[in-house]
Amino acid sequence: MSDTPVHAPGGQSEEAVQAELREVLGAALGTAQEHMEQNGGFLPFGVTLADDGELRLVMVSPGELDADGNLDAETMLADVIELLRQGRDGYKAVAFASDVTLPEHGSDGIHAAAEHRSGGLMAAVVPYDATPEGFTFRPLEADGHEALVFTG
Repeated sequence: MSDTPVHAPGGQSEEAVQAELREVLGAALGTAQEHMEQNGGFLPFGVTLADDGELRLVMVSPGELDADGNLDAETMLADVIELLRQGRDGYKAVAFASDVTLPEHGSDGIHAAAEHRSGGLMAAVVPYDATPEGFTFRPLEADGHEALVFTG
């Protein structure tokens, strides 16, 4: 067995990449849960980890309401992802979060996905239930994800 550290493409150790992915993913999930508890919901948003180590939120303005009075969250998420793509050269890692329906759980959930410029990916979902007292969050579950920001 070698003592040579494993490096991801880009020169960072695999451990550093995983730590940065956990950092942005955790920030996205935590921010979403906080917004749910304080405001009763949240709109899609992103989190960036800049080269200087600073975490920043990325949000877009909601568009016009549709005929039923709803916002187009899918378009908002696509806009967040596009903004992350445009600025990716200045980020070590990014994450984005959205509120999703989880038919297999019979509930809604917070979905967040994280990507690293060295190629690492991580995603999770936190199912939740609305209660008269607020929200009950279930345990985090790993989820699949394909790169949308750091692509080729």
